[in-house]
Amino acid sequence: MIIVTGASKGLGRAIVDRLLAGGHEVFGLARNVDGLPFPAMACDVSSYDDVKAVATRLRKDGAQVGGLINAAGIASMNLAVTTPAQVSRNIVHTNLLGTIHCCQLFAPLMLRHKQGSIVNFSTIAVALGLKGESIYAASKAGVEGFTRAFAREMADFNIKVNCIAPGPIDTNLLKGITSTQIQRIVDQQVIPRQFTPDAVADLVELLLDPRSHSLAGQVLHVGGA
Repeated sequence: MIIVTGASKGLGRAIVDRLLAGGHEVFGLARNVDGLPFPAMACDVSSYDDVKAVATRLRKDGAQVGGLINAAGIASMNLAVTTPAQVSRNIVHTNLLGTIHCCQLFAPLMLRHKQGSIVNFSTIAVALGLKGESIYAASKAGVEGFTRAFAREMADFNIKVNCIAPGPIDTNLLKGITSTQIQRIVDQQVIPRQFTPDAVADLVELLLDPRSHSLAGQVLHVGGA
């Protein structure tokens, strides 16, 4: 079973669809799971108690967890000095603490089998230091640091931990960002074009594949940085 957070829309849903098409068993987490055509459970990853409830259920059900994709995330384009405190907290709690909560509580479900792959998500805003994304970049920089250290903690258990850092991908996170702003970011990538969610799903499949056993603690930039 592959656990995917943020599974109801955006990158998370694109990843779920790709995994299902590839024959994987998927269990989705999202704040709203009504109508999803695959097994899922309502969960706010920023809440430790919510994530713990899911982990407890999966443990009781004897779920065989082989992967975790931490795709849940939120963003807000704004200068740091004009970002409301509650918005800052929501971004950090969802993006950074949400990733930590899921790794803390779902990794033990892989430890018993001593195999698995965890994929976290960052952003090109960290590498490029993008103006107007200070708080978002800070939360994701934390994810990158956590990924590198957690990868070392899990290596002895044959569990790979890596991170994907996309540039602008056509999802709900780009709402409110003009095409001119998007193009300015794309122009700074090594490959200066906007990629689709499928490109991200390609990397997720790679990191889940046993043939990527030599990759751990890596941050892979979609488009290059």
